[in-house]
Amino acid sequence: MTRPEPRIAAPSRPGASPVVGARPSRQEQIETRAQQREQRLQQRQQMVQERQRNMLSRQSTERQSRIDRLQQRVQQLQSQRPEGLRAQREQQRSLQAQNRLLQREQRIQERDQARLQRLGPQPSAERSASAAAMQAAARGRFSAQFRSNDALQARAALTARENRWAPRHAWRHGHRAAFVAWLGPVFWPYAYSDIFNYTFWPHAYDPGYWAYAYDDFVDTVFWGTDSPYSAYARYPDPGAAVTDFRAGKRASVSQQTLRQVCREPDEGVTAWPIASIVRAVQPTPEQRALLDELKAAAAKAADVFKDTCADSFAMTPPGRLRAMTNRVTATLDAVRIVRPALERFYNSLNDEQKARFNALGPNVGDRSQQPQQQANAQAEACGDPKSSLTRLPIERIEAVVRPAGEQKEALDRLSDVTKKAVAGLQAACPDDVPLTPVGRLDAMEKRLKAMLEAADWVQEALDKFYATLSNEQKARFNTMPQVASQ
Repeated sequence: MTRPEPRIAAPSRPGASPVVGARPSRQEQIETRAQQREQRLQQRQQMVQERQRNMLSRQSTERQSRIDRLQQRVQQLQSQRPEGLRAQREQQRSLQAQNRLLQREQRIQERDQARLQRLGPQPSAERSASAAAMQAAARGRFSAQFRSNDALQARAALTARENRWAPRHAWRHGHRAAFVAWLGPVFWPYAYSDIFNYTFWPHAYDPGYWAYAYDDFVDTVFWGTDSPYSAYARYPDPGAAVTDFRAGKRASVSQQTLRQVCREPDEGVTAWPIASIVRAVQPTPEQRALLDELKAAAAKAADVFKDTCADSFAMTPPGRLRAMTNRVTATLDAVRIVRPALERFYNSLNDEQKARFNALGPNVGDRSQQPQQQANAQAEACGDPKSSLTRLPIERIEAVVRPAGEQKEALDRLSDVTKKAVAGLQAACPDDVPLTPVGRLDAMEKRLKAMLEAADWVQEALDKFYATLSNEQKARFNTMPQVASQ
């Protein structure tokens, strides 16, 4: 039997099998370069799309502000009832012109929104996580329920708030007055006019006024005057997601404005509406004497504000809390000074005069909205957890300061008293809206007392925690909003 001859394998050709350290073939090099070019092209396209998204988003925000102003103007013109044929024709011409501008801006806005949709969302897991955190922060606030308000009224109030407008300045622009937390280094700059004008005509104020007052009071202790979290409760369109935080530029403040706010709170735009009361009520000589007493009490109340304006920003959390406490204390003192005189004057009026007094106010806001309905909506949300005011700042302090030992214990105590303070503010939420100026002034006093009690609870624990920190830790705590994204 013949054995098969052994088969000798042919020598392998170069490159037929992988060899360690072998150079890639020319084809592989071409493919690699092609992939790199494709990656660079994709990166450039993504950068171009991102620039386009940013540009369109910025333009859309600016255009929306113009649309809001035009809509507000159209509403104002529609609500006017001019007398005389000539005035009516002029009103119609103005209304037609404003409507044409409004329609043009809306068409451009729709076109830009369509372009944004074609570009698609930014593919970023970090952005999605940030948006989720913002949504969570927006829910745990006193002002959370007001995000679903009518979009036009909500944005109008936000415009007044972001421009730091005094009430009458806002009313002249057709906006509701909103709570203004800071004007330069001065906390609650329009406290004098806010408290008493709100007492006279609350319908001309944003329904979320006191909710913002509570939020800002707590926020500023931890985050400073540019809180990254208070902006989460801003007014977007109903149902819209909050996707980003853009800190607004701090408004410049003239020395004349600060001088008026600090040294002349009863002059100019912050004056009491005494003349309006006289025109509406037509007081008798006896009532006029009581009104003079009210005017004198108002001037005396203004005096208590003159020594509560800071000349410079408080740079530390304990310092900010003391500055705020001084202003709230002055406001409460002013309420207690003027309340007896207001009560005596109001009680001297007959029913017809009281009705005219109650009807005072600028043509701003929706008077058809029942105050009781607003109060019910507010009361329903007061008991909800306020995680944005209690849990979030403590978590950020722990992440930024990294306390240890007795510092951790002091921070735990600060956390406990902050929850207690917010619970006190929740207890002072209104369960009704008084229908008389005297009743509303009583409600002001209750809320101010709650704010002072909250400040007292927090101040001691905050001072003790701050004292345990090193210089480096204090510096990080003082600038926490600037490092909130780390």
